[in-house]
Amino acid sequence: MDSRLKSRLCVTNALALTFVVSIGSTLLAAETAPADTVYISDALTVPLRSGPSNAYRILHRGLPSGTQMHVLSRDEESGFTQIRTSRGTEGWIPTQYLVDQPIARERLLIANREIESLNALVKKRDTQLGSLNREKGQAQESSTRLQRQLTTMEKELADIKQISAGAIDEHATNQRLVELNERLRNELASVALERNAAQDNAQQRWLLIGAGLLLLGLVLGVVIKARPRRSAWS
Repeated sequence: MDSRLKSRLCVTNALALTFVVSIGSTLLAAETAPADTVYISDALTVPLRSGPSNAYRILHRGLPSGTQMHVLSRDEESGFTQIRTSRGTEGWIPTQYLVDQPIARERLLIANREIESLNALVKKRDTQLGSLNREKGQAQESSTRLQRQLTTMEKELADIKQISAGAIDEHATNQRLVELNERLRNELASVALERNAAQDNAQQRWLLIGAGLLLLGLVLGVVIKARPRRSAWS
C-alpha cells in the first residue's frame, strides 16, 4: 500500500510541475510577444485613421486600451504604424500609443486566472493526499486485523494437531470398517442374487415336469380311447 501511495504522490507532483511549467511558458511567451503583434497602451482611447497623419479621416473614434492588433507597416517619418484589428479593420495609429506587451491590467487578469488555477490544483492535490492518507490508515487497520486473525488461526491449528494425533488413527480404523462393511454387503447381495436365480431355476424345472406329466396323461387318454372295445358276445 505504501508503494501505491508513493506512486500516486509522484503522479500528482508531476502534474503540478507540468502545470507550473506551462504557466511559466505562457508568461514567458507574453513577455516576448512577436514584433508583428502590438497592443494599445494604457491610454484611454486612440483614434484609427485612414492614413499616416492626423490629417486623414478617422475610421474609428477610439480603440480601447489593451486592443490587440497586427502590424502591417511602419512609417518612421510620420511616427504612425499601419495595423489590422482582430475584426479585420485596417488603419493607421500613432506609434507612441503602441506597446509590444499586453497592458498591466490584462497581464494582471491573466495572472489572477493562473493563480486561481494553481489554487484549484493545490486543493485537488490536498484532497487526493487526504484520500490517500485515509486509504493508508484503512490498510494499516486491515493489516493489523488480519495479523490478529492469522495468530489466532495458527494457535487453533496447533491445538488441532495436538488433539488429532489419536483421532487420525481412529479415523483410519473407521474407514477400514466402513470398507469391510461395504464389501460384506456386496457379497450378501451377490449371494441373494444367486439364491433367487436358483429358486427361479427350480420353479422352472417343476413347471416343466408338471407340463410333461400333463402332456403324458393326455397322450395316454387319447391312446386308451383309440383302442377298439371288445363286444360282450365275443
